[in-house]
Amino acid sequence: MLFGNKILDYKDELLKDLDTLLKFESVDLEKPEECSKALKFILKRAEDFGLTGEQVTDKSSHVTLGSGGKLCGVLTHLDVVPSGENWSVNPFALTEKDNRLYGRGIADDKGAALITLYCLRALKDNNVSGANTLRAIYGTSEETGMEDMDGYFEKMPLPDLAFTPDSDYGIGFAEKGIIQLEISTIVNNATVLSQFHSGKAVNAVPDFAYAMLDSSNYDEQTLMRFADAGEGSFEFKYTIDGLMIISRGRAAHACEPQKGFNAATALIDLITNVYITSETGSICSFIDYAVNNETNGRSLGLKMSDSVSGPLTVNVGSVHIEGQTAKAAFDIRYPVTVNGDNIILQFKKVAENSDLRVNILNHEKPLYVEKNSDLIKLLSEAYENVTGNKAELYSTGGGTYARKLMGRGVAFGPAFKNDKINMHNADESVNKDNFFMHAQICLEAMYKMFTDK
Repeated sequence: MLFGNKILDYKDELLKDLDTLLKFESVDLEKPEECSKALKFILKRAEDFGLTGEQVTDKSSHVTLGSGGKLCGVLTHLDVVPSGENWSVNPFALTEKDNRLYGRGIADDKGAALITLYCLRALKDNNVSGANTLRAIYGTSEETGMEDMDGYFEKMPLPDLAFTPDSDYGIGFAEKGIIQLEISTIVNNATVLSQFHSGKAVNAVPDFAYAMLDSSNYDEQTLMRFADAGEGSFEFKYTIDGLMIISRGRAAHACEPQKGFNAATALIDLITNVYITSETGSICSFIDYAVNNETNGRSLGLKMSDSVSGPLTVNVGSVHIEGQTAKAAFDIRYPVTVNGDNIILQFKKVAENSDLRVNILNHEKPLYVEKNSDLIKLLSEAYENVTGNKAELYSTGGGTYARKLMGRGVAFGPAFKNDKINMHNADESVNKDNFFMHAQICLEAMYKMFTDK
């Protein structure tokens, strides 16, 4: 019997609630009060549905159905990355056009988060008798290091089995390790470059950057010639403070930086072709020779790959230089069979050649779950019941809550390979039919977890 299609009874109400949820500008670190509102909204709707919810920490909550048996979890997050540039619709609202649903978080991860709540409602409304305890767990700092789940699991037990709908279909049995680093100088030692700003999230490819230069007319003509010859999209403006150069790129998730175009590294490549290190400073010099426009870590001495999870990737997520401040943040995704500590040592070795300080912002170890585990069998059955197709197993460079589950959880949905969702990019959206296909798969999987003896 297919239970998953019962979620379709709630389509209109779910979309109405989704519009409310998307309107919270829940960018962690920038607007924590909006993250709190999103958590409270979920708990209020759970109460409306007759479900039991609890705020566990200021950054996490859960809603529980049933008691006894195994503890089964579904983990989602309510925080989002900043909206960025170049949207064709309001990023913080639900827009439906051409059978697509638009809004920041519709795919990552508010859409899936709300669906888990409605799945619990469907199970309750249909009086399903559960053999286990089913818990939807919500966090609000997934995009900024997952400290929300660290705090949550200090107070609550790990699920016996779980999944997080925060990636792709089929089933993500392996996730690369994630290292996020910041480099900085003791003082800003640039003489010509007075400002450089790009990027708000280390785990996204920046689509906008600008630099302010105290430059001569000869330098400006040289810069323009290099700009015309290069790949980037540049705009030159003359201001009272000097020459401003604006660089425009294409955003992408840091787990696949090659799919974007980094506005920051393109701009650094341009100015370092014209100025020497003492004029642009150590940060720009380091990025120019150690990264440039690469995403594979070759110049850092980090190019590597394995058969399970593929190649290492490097993303320059942000660069900020002004006054005495000069710093940049990097996101490195490394193969599951590699020791991440060796990655850090090699990065530090190269950075120290430029007299740069290195600070480790975050280090998430890789995830690997056996392909023949009971969890993967259960999720595979749910996927096949709804779609009629076999679920492929894959590895990913993305970082999900699954890596917080000590091998007891995997990534499962919600994105389909045939759907260009623009994760971490402008016009994030999902095909409406795919959205509700995921809802059916999610409910089918949660039904199986709840009733499986």
